[in-house]
Amino acid sequence: MSHDDAVEFAAALPPMQALAGLDFGDKTIGVAVSDVMRSVATPLLTIRRVKFTQDAEALLKIVADRRIGGLVLGLPRNMDGSEGPRAQATRAFARNLARLCPLPLLFWDERLSTVAAERALLEADTSRKRRAEVIDHVAAGFILQGALDRLAHLRRSMSDE
Repeated sequence: MSHDDAVEFAAALPPMQALAGLDFGDKTIGVAVSDVMRSVATPLLTIRRVKFTQDAEALLKIVADRRIGGLVLGLPRNMDGSEGPRAQATRAFARNLARLCPLPLLFWDERLSTVAAERALLEADTSRKRRAEVIDHVAAGFILQGALDRLAHLRRSMSDE
């Protein structure tokens, strides 16, 4: 089931399972994973897109191998918050993936995640070639970490009540 709201997503998650963050693009899907405590996102790999069936198969293998309990999919909104063709393609990908994978899925605003990833890689003095190889899964890490931070804030808020 897909969620735009982190509260609903959090309620649907199984306990003590990692999350995966996805940066869905035209040519690649960046993948990051969290620890089971859902505190730290780690960039994992970039899947070169071929066609949906093969892309989904690669993702489902990661989900199974890492015992993933939920997905966070970066939603590429325009700077004014509206959704354009890329966001529509991302939502269509999520709908197709949901038919194969019953995990809860959170759409996460990914504006500027690639910019942040690029900046971090530049600060780490990463070569241009290496940046091109890792940018998508580093961006997925930024997407996932944003969602993890929000989920942690929700947990703290609920425990304070």
